[in-house]
Amino acid sequence: MADRALRGMGLGAKSFEDEEGLEFATRKVLGFTCPKGHHFEVTFSTEADLPTEWECPRCGAVATRSDGTKAEDKQVKPPRTHWDMLLERRSVSELEDLLAERLEVVRKSPHY
Repeated sequence: MADRALRGMGLGAKSFEDEEGLEFATRKVLGFTCPKGHHFEVTFSTEADLPTEWECPRCGAVATRSDGTKAEDKQVKPPRTHWDMLLERRSVSELEDLLAERLEVVRKSPHY
């Protein structure tokens, strides 16, 4: 069994090729600061969409970019209620007519 063992090898995929002739992607370093004052840097590709927030590796709080770039405010639609969806299908006068019909049926029932 000792004949088949490779000494000095760790687990995982490792390449024994040298880095000669490789062209690495261009990179950009962004600084982030969390509310507790921890400052850290993260490296991104220049082609990547750069985030405005990143989780602090020391405390887990949400850190913002040190260069002052803020997230764009997204327009938030108000939530649609059942009443809004109902008004998309019927007018108020149609709803009043339906209500009057249903009230008439309920009033004529023997359990009323």
